[in-house]
Amino acid sequence: MNDSSAKAITDSSSQTITQLLRIPVLIAALGYLVDMYDLFLFSIVRIPSLRSLNLSGDSILKNGILLLNLQMAGLLIGGIVWGIIGDKKGRLSVLFGSILIYSIANIANGFANNINQYAILRFIAGFGLAGELGAGITLVTEILPKRIRGYGTTLVATMGVLGALLAYLVSYLFNWRASYVIGGVLGLMLMISRIRVFESGIFLKLKEKNIKRGDIRMLFNNKTRFIKYISAIVIGMPIWFVTGILITFSPEFGQAMGLDQPVDAGKAVLFTFGAQVAGNIISGSFSQYLQNRKKVILLFILLSLAFVLVYLLAPFRQTTLFYLLCACLGFCSGYWTLFITVAAELFGSNLRATVATTVPNFVRGTVIPLTSLFVLMKNYAGVTHSALIVGILTYALALIALVYLEETFKKDLNYTEDT
Repeated sequence: MNDSSAKAITDSSSQTITQLLRIPVLIAALGYLVDMYDLFLFSIVRIPSLRSLNLSGDSILKNGILLLNLQMAGLLIGGIVWGIIGDKKGRLSVLFGSILIYSIANIANGFANNINQYAILRFIAGFGLAGELGAGITLVTEILPKRIRGYGTTLVATMGVLGALLAYLVSYLFNWRASYVIGGVLGLMLMISRIRVFESGIFLKLKEKNIKRGDIRMLFNNKTRFIKYISAIVIGMPIWFVTGILITFSPEFGQAMGLDQPVDAGKAVLFTFGAQVAGNIISGSFSQYLQNRKKVILLFILLSLAFVLVYLLAPFRQTTLFYLLCACLGFCSGYWTLFITVAAELFGSNLRATVATTVPNFVRGTVIPLTSLFVLMKNYAGVTHSALIVGILTYALALIALVYLEETFKKDLNYTEDT
């Protein structure tokens, strides 16, 4: 390689890093960090917080599922509302409004005195959080060149997973009430930092055109769009089967397996999302190398299925091995980056924020039917086998849905959907 070629490569790498470190990309990444902090703080503090509200025994599992489902219901409804606002009013409107609602709800959550207050505030916090990821990913995919936008969304998703690790650290140092308040304060600090963020150029040009924006009905009045939309949701379901059932309720699974020591939910989250950082980086980088997103998503889904079978069927009794399996499942859930990127790339700019915001939140919302089916079958098949049945159904649907999705790596995003 001659000096001029080496200099060209160096200049290109330097330019890529400069583009990835632009303020909108960093702010979107920090937003997802706060998002994931809240989502997994509940998984960590579920048991101690409910015990402090004088709950015990089976009521902890029952009310834990109720609170989780209400949080996810907030994400579902908020995903629709914020997605429409993102396409009608702009990506920045969502980034400011969502973080404000989340922050107020989380601070208030630190002062909840009964299960009803806890439940209402979990719903409101979920509603607020619903706008963070979709608006951030939409902004990043629209301001970065297509050759590096996969790196941009990888950065966002990786920072988000670090939010789960931060939740563990904070919950270790402080009690559950202070942990919620800290999350709300982080959100307010982030909102102030967003004053310098600029709007997507693609959206600004879109505003000048007389074209329908943010109309969610467009996703259902066209068969091709509808199949793409549903398929984009379903391919993400295995991730939330793992996090919403296997990890959130890991203490119950550990007890059912007869492990030599009780499972600490906080440690399960730590190992899971610590490994997911690596999964996000590797899956994103691998898709850039292959210039293909579907192949990498397929690989990670199959690996995840394999580890789920080991988690639920292997006759082990060591808690240490259990945590190792949590890490393996977390790594395989690292295709979350690609899944969100594909969702954003599948649709035109007049529907992109709606899709990118609703799809990941609908995936999170699938925890509601998945946990409901899990609880229903638990009475007949037990904890382990009911999870196995739900898991096999989830992975089968995801693999079928992946077949119907187009490859989006080289897709130009400066286009709109016809009405």
